[in-house]
Order: sequence, then C-alpha cells, then structure tokens
Amino acid sequence: MLRMAKLTDYGIVLLTQFASRQDAAPMTARELALLARLPHPTVGKLLKQLSHNGLLTSLRGTKGGYSLARPAREITVAQIIEALEGPMALTECQAPGVCEQELFCSVKPNWLVINRTVRDALSGVSLADMTRPMRPVFALSLPSSQSAGGPPPGSSNR
Repeated sequence: MLRMAKLTDYGIVLLTQFASRQDAAPMTARELALLARLPHPTVGKLLKQLSHNGLLTSLRGTKGGYSLARPAREITVAQIIEALEGPMALTECQAPGVCEQELFCSVKPNWLVINRTVRDALSGVSLADMTRPMRPVFALSLPSSQSAGGPPPGSSNR
C-alpha cells in the first residue's frame, strides 16, 4: 500500500485551516492545535518545517503567529508533500545511485512516467481545493498498444 506519512497528512490539515479562514490574520501553534485537534508539540514542529520550506511565514511578537506565504490557490498538494517528505517518488528510481538494479532495470523508464503522473496529479490540486469537497474524477488511459486499435485484454481476435 502506498501511503504518505501521518505528519504530512497533519501538515495538509493545518494548511487547510489557514486556507479556510476569511481573514489572513496570523494563527499561533496553540490556536491551530485546538482547531485541528492535534497535539501542540506536533503542530509546532510542522509549522516550523512548513515555514522553513516557504509555505508559511512566521511573525514574531504579541500579534504574531503563522500565515500562508502565498495564496492558497498557488500552493499545491505536491508542494506540501515535498516540503514535508522530500521529493516524491513511488520507487527509488528517482534518486540516481540508490537502487542496486538501476543499471539493468527494464522498468525504470516506466516508473519515471508513473512517478511524474502522480506528481502531476497532485500538482493539479491546490490548497484552496482542499478546503471544499471535490468530486471524484476517474480517467481511464489505455496503454498505447491498446489505444492504437489493439484488442482489449482478455478478448480474442475472431
């Protein structure tokens, strides 16, 4: 099963709290922890990481706190995941020299396409989109051998 880390999920929840607000007033870690019902130390850690990676700005002082670094429609889910987990990849093929099979792997080019497709899909979902229910979109894309007129799997050529 493919799964992102729980902290990344929490980070998206926290950023969605910012995006859902009508005003852009900064929020403290304590306020966010209460709103999101998450432990304060976890929220503090995530806010620092999101700020360090340019998704939040931090303001000090009595009216300080955190706010989005840019409009929610300009922040993508892919950017959030990469800020919290590093470069996205379903396999180790993305990082040269990590996989022992890299030099003779026959499916590496396909994994690169799959990784790019997943990243592109997540880049198409903004933080603003995450603040409202989305309708599921199901797109079926046949491999090129089938889209070129070949028979569907399991069928015969009679």
